Amino acid sequence: MGKHVRGGGLEIWTEQAGEGPDVLLIGGLGDTVESWQFQLDGLAGSFRLTAFDNRGAGRTAMPPGPVTVEQMADDAAEVLHALDVPAAHVAGFSGGSIIAQELALRHPQLVRSLVLQSTWPAPDAYLRRWDRLVRWLVQTAPTERDFLEMFFLDIYTARAHDDGTVDRFIEEVLAFPHKQRTEDLLRFLDAIMDHDTTGRLPRITAPALVLAGGRDATLRPDLVRAVAELIPGARFEVLEGEAHQPFQEVPDEWNARVAAFWREVE
Repeated sequence: MGKHVRGGGLEIWTEQAGEGPDVLLIGGLGDTVESWQFQLDGLAGSFRLTAFDNRGAGRTAMPPGPVTVEQMADDAAEVLHALDVPAAHVAGFSGGSIIAQELALRHPQLVRSLVLQSTWPAPDAYLRRWDRLVRWLVQTAPTERDFLEMFFLDIYTARAHDDGTVDRFIEEVLAFPHKQRTEDLLRFLDAIMDHDTTGRLPRITAPALVLAGGRDATLRPDLVRAVAELIPGARFEVLEGEAHQPFQEVPDEWNARVAAFWREVE
């Protein structure tokens, strides 16, 4: 069962599973703890995993005022403090990977290692145009289902669309009772698209595993590789045949890779 913890003036929704070395999971655009279900289930035998809803997503409210990646990184730090976790292996995907980068820069003592899935140092022209597309979609799609079907074209492989996996994900999202407001999704997009860690990534001292999907049209391997090249000693791997969120499409493979990395760090 999940619970709210108090941090930085927010009531942040969290969920924990398992026993062992601590892991903090940070989701991306609009994603809640449920996006990490395959990890909460599949890795709980070896690690104690903590996931949480970012501000403005799921069961964590969006406070008034500007939204920045720095604030969301501090939220992640507050979660660890509230749950008495002295330091954790941190994994983030997409927008959550940007929060994870900033957490490692602002609170290095809390980060034992980094796993960055589908990440980037700064938005390129292609990613900025994808951002514009998402904004148009969320504001003009006739229904929530229409938005999800179009948005997920760039998130999951054709395989997942054809075999019914994406349809199952869509039904789960449609049934989820804690909907994100459109304005909160747009504020999250504003924050991550205005963020640039290019000049600061070399300051990260935590061991890092940087992962790209070989068929990720939005965060192509070349853009993801740029992060690995900037973090000293970072390891870069491509999951060939996978798209933006392989931790959901091929969770057994993804879990095995990151668990092996965490054990090396341990």
